[in-house]
Amino acid sequence: MATRDQTVGVRPYVDGQEPCVVGEPSAPAAVAIDHGAIITSVGEVAYEWRLDTDAISWGANVSEVLPLGDPAAIATGRGFAQWVEPNSGRSRADVVGHSSVIDRGRGVPYELQHALRLPGASALSWVEDIGRWFAGADGRPLRAHGVLRVINERHEREERLAYLSHFDALTGEINRWHLTELLEASIAEATKLRSSCGFLLAAIDNLGGINRAYGFDIADEVITVVAKRIHSQLRAKDHLGRYSGNKFGLILNNCTIEDMQVAAERVLATTRDQVMSTSAGAVAVTVTVGGITAPRHARTLREVLSRAQEALDVAKARRRGSFAVYRPNPEREAQRKENVRATDAIISALNDRRVFLAYEPVVAINSRQIAYFECLMRVQCTDGSMLPVNDVVPLAERLGLVRLLDHRVLELVLGELIAAPELNASLNVSAPSAVDPDWWSALVAMLNAHKGVGERLTLEITETAAIHDVDEMRGFVARAKDLGCSIAIDDFGAGYTSFRNLRKLGVDMVKIDGAFVQNLTRSEDDRAFVHTLIDLANRLSLKIVAEWVQDEAAAAILSGWGCDYLQGALVGLASTERPWRKTQNMKTQNTAAAG
Repeated sequence: MATRDQTVGVRPYVDGQEPCVVGEPSAPAAVAIDHGAIITSVGEVAYEWRLDTDAISWGANVSEVLPLGDPAAIATGRGFAQWVEPNSGRSRADVVGHSSVIDRGRGVPYELQHALRLPGASALSWVEDIGRWFAGADGRPLRAHGVLRVINERHEREERLAYLSHFDALTGEINRWHLTELLEASIAEATKLRSSCGFLLAAIDNLGGINRAYGFDIADEVITVVAKRIHSQLRAKDHLGRYSGNKFGLILNNCTIEDMQVAAERVLATTRDQVMSTSAGAVAVTVTVGGITAPRHARTLREVLSRAQEALDVAKARRRGSFAVYRPNPEREAQRKENVRATDAIISALNDRRVFLAYEPVVAINSRQIAYFECLMRVQCTDGSMLPVNDVVPLAERLGLVRLLDHRVLELVLGELIAAPELNASLNVSAPSAVDPDWWSALVAMLNAHKGVGERLTLEITETAAIHDVDEMRGFVARAKDLGCSIAIDDFGAGYTSFRNLRKLGVDMVKIDGAFVQNLTRSEDDRAFVHTLIDLANRLSLKIVAEWVQDEAAAAILSGWGCDYLQGALVGLASTERPWRKTQNMKTQNTAAAG
């Protein structure tokens, strides 16, 4: 509603505007724009080109954008073309004059880039030309207009990106993508011509040590020098590329296995025989090389790369600074097939919930009362058979699947502890899971949600894992104890933990490796070793479990030495039965009968 001082009416049509109601908010009036000023401000110059007369009319700022001196030098299309660097890109005359597109009345757009050689300039000036041409009555281009600007910085960036798409920024050699592209072409050509090509994978030895000793900048210098030295040994038809951080790939075209061995020796010698000068001083460097010929021993890019890596691994295992050529190995191929089968079996078992637990009692040595149950993983195949117990964990660790299994075992063990308040249990934790944030998150979440469960759980870590990184495992022990858990070192004696490290870890219990216990009554060496281990543990006030106890004679010896608990055939092997559930059922039945 209008106020007393506001008049509502109709404003007459003015300056091409639509009438509007006076007193109501109206759309802002269009503001006149100086298009020429805008184009000038962003560093562009406008032009119009008449193809019938070849005359070009430029904007007033042409001398600022294109400092040619006399603008008359580019007043015609032919004159402008004189300044275009040959082979730097298509000219406007080519794009417009030879266009196959038909003008339907709105003109035909074009966009091009090329370089100009301006007077007095030491380098080319790259320009971008964007415009639209219009046809005459005969349908042929008659006039064109557009804007032109200098794009030196952008062109440099684009050139840099194009370079990096094919070459390594540090060494200047071709990068992995382009290397594999060329390798695939070489394999195809060798197969087609029934010839042979070679591929070498050369790795700089101990580059990590050089990083630590001198710094990453010196390591980069070493990589650059190695690249130059290897490149100096190449034939003209061969290629060198940076395959990864410390590895170079060499494509040897038309190359026999004998030629490849000669090339490999040259690569070894060029780095081995003379120290490398760096800004930090002389650095001694060696490389290790693996090689393969194709298509004799590999017919695809994937096979060449994987088998060259195998050969490199063989050379590294032999000694640093050596060369190994790929040779077919039926046992290795069979092992790979077995790995694929085992991977499928483990993943399938996880998905189908065929991973479950077996429970092995650990009893007090004197009273023979059950202290807790060790929860052992079992993996069932689709046919009902079991994967061999002693093979599952090493196989899973080798295939990178052990963390998945550990997650499932953790779920199962915690589920049993939550369901049975009288149960005490232990589970084995692999080295990868001990530092896996997801495993820890699952443990913390469950123990925080179910108070008191942590006090009934013992986490067992192998001695070899414990001594691999004592400080890291010390953190594992501290975090576990904060949750109320106990910590045991499994297979104690297998890794020869020092007294200092054992005390530093702060564990609660050690489990003596059964390999030393099973022959206790027959081997004097085993008796001496086990006695020493028990004495060491007692001095540190640690609880002691002896594994694989077979008979009462061994139990008596262990008791005399101060062992606390027994585990093994004497007191009961692992079973999928849950003895504590039987006790629960009996209590329930007795309560019902008494009622």
